[in-house]
Amino acid sequence: MSGITKLVQHAVLPPMVRLRQNFPHTEMSEEQVLQSLREQLAAPELMRRVRPGQRICLTAGSRGLDSLTAVLRYLAAWVKERGAEPFVVPAMGSHGGATDEGQRAILTGLGITEESVGCPILSSMETVPIARCGGEEVHLDRNAWQADGIIAVNRVKAHTSFQGPYESGLMKILTIGLGKQHGAYICHAGGDDEMSARIGRMGRAIIDKANVVLGVALLENAYEKTFRIAAMPGPAIPREEPGLLKEAKAAMGKLPFDTCDVLIVQCLGKDYSGAGMDPNVTGRCVNPKLRMGIEAQRVGILDLSDASHGNATGMGRADLAPRRFYEKIDFDQTYPNFVTSYSPRAFLMPIIVDNDREVIQTALASSLGIDRDNPRIVLIRNSLEIEEILISQAMVDEVRPPAEIVGEPFPLAFDPAGNLLTRI
Repeated sequence: MSGITKLVQHAVLPPMVRLRQNFPHTEMSEEQVLQSLREQLAAPELMRRVRPGQRICLTAGSRGLDSLTAVLRYLAAWVKERGAEPFVVPAMGSHGGATDEGQRAILTGLGITEESVGCPILSSMETVPIARCGGEEVHLDRNAWQADGIIAVNRVKAHTSFQGPYESGLMKILTIGLGKQHGAYICHAGGDDEMSARIGRMGRAIIDKANVVLGVALLENAYEKTFRIAAMPGPAIPREEPGLLKEAKAAMGKLPFDTCDVLIVQCLGKDYSGAGMDPNVTGRCVNPKLRMGIEAQRVGILDLSDASHGNATGMGRADLAPRRFYEKIDFDQTYPNFVTSYSPRAFLMPIIVDNDREVIQTALASSLGIDRDNPRIVLIRNSLEIEEILISQAMVDEVRPPAEIVGEPFPLAFDPAGNLLTRI
């Protein structure tokens, strides 16, 4: 029993109902993704950018992108068909504890191995300064720099702490991803307000100096499935990416409410978002100038994903967490991201209570001005999978099509230790 258990036991846990969001099913099958890529790469303008005898670097980030392994495998085979030699580089800044082994382990956890993609994986944190841009050095992974060409592969999507023409995408994987810890640290040094502009400047310098031969952008819908893949010459990336970003933002999933009293996120994880939980969904952004997602008075997290390998980046965006979450944190995996991003707020420790039930009760007991008999609660699995969520009965009248209520109200179920049993 924690020191606050008896102080929050009065908090009412209301009946919940299941809500289904009916997002457009625009996704492509893996075969369709590869067929689209095959057709695009058949363009003479792209085919001639890879020549026999070249060593070509393919980028692989730290997110669980739909179809990524298949796309990397196809690109490696395509490079070989051109008479060139492909290899993959982990392009993930300081993730994996900012170590060679940690970044390789992240790729393995995503199913990206030398066997699955059909080419070597060269993991190193060593970088080379290749240019100066706005008074700052631009660094690039040494293996990528020594290659004859780079194919940038990444998902284009909204970022979690800054906005602009370049957010998460090809330009970011070149600057932050291939910059490794040192390059990412330099790029973050000016703060979030100018981050998009710095990514633009540094990305152009890398494209100019390092022979970025191609960009391959994946766009995902609200079900985290690829609905478009776009291949382009490297020099066209700065021009093409802003339009792709707008298209990706229009397709992303969001919660169907502007506000709630309490938001509970069942699982935090780097595999769901670089921020652990995406502020475009949860509303908790470390940049106070940005307004995004739902506005909740209290936010609780219940668990840390196994795929995060103990990296609890984003825990500072929550107010409360159970002891189980705390015991899963690997600070050596987590804190390199803080140093690299200059942003301590996302890494601050939430208030730790005994269990899941106490997280919800403490969130309610500490909220101001709410209807304590009928609190407005939203419970989600994580910030990536939000097609089905749970809401309290007090929010039922706020539901509008195409969202729909599924089934009858029911109480949340907990095991004897207070851990949530109800599945979302």
